[in-house]
Amino acid sequence: MTDSRIDRFRRCYTGVVHDVMRAQGMTDFTLPPRITPLQPEMTLCGPAWTVEGCIDESADPHQTLLDWTGLLSKAQPGHIWCAQPNTHLIAQMGELSAETLHAKGVLGCVVDGALRDANFILNLGFACWRTHHTPRDVVGLWRPTAIEAPITIGDVRIESGDWLHGDRDGMVRVPFGILDKIIDAASEAMVTENKVRSAILSGTDPQDAYRKYGKF
Repeated sequence: MTDSRIDRFRRCYTGVVHDVMRAQGMTDFTLPPRITPLQPEMTLCGPAWTVEGCIDESADPHQTLLDWTGLLSKAQPGHIWCAQPNTHLIAQMGELSAETLHAKGVLGCVVDGALRDANFILNLGFACWRTHHTPRDVVGLWRPTAIEAPITIGDVRIESGDWLHGDRDGMVRVPFGILDKIIDAASEAMVTENKVRSAILSGTDPQDAYRKYGKF
């Protein structure tokens, strides 16, 4: 995909992406509302790089740090770190990890779990989506079980390479195979919405505007 098409998708907003996917009969593509942006003013958009893991209370602290730094080494630039940790006990992203990923060119992170070092990450400008915050980290408690394998967040199955699009309204997953189709439909829908808006502001009855343009 060309940079110009990536830019087109980033200029869309999540509501219109959702609407065109719903209109095309798709389901189970909206991430649950428990996952919210640390920086609501930022739009996070790009392909997912998936991580899954679980709590292992018998894990050796040294090994958990080796595992974690191994994940940081494998993370793909130009992608979104997207994790299903299968626990809300520990933070899945913090200061050093965010700084490392940001320096590598990773676009941001989406975790069905906790974040820590929030003030540092805010100053860094690394886009993060999470469920809550905790100071507790992975050391001696959590190990990865898979990377670049399908994960599930809520009712949404996310495969590595699927695209995520999120803003302060929420986040949706777009399968990579239909990405171009959704970009075109969302861009067209925004043009139509602007026509409806202009008509209403110029005095057209909202129902008449809807009947004329078919979008509201």
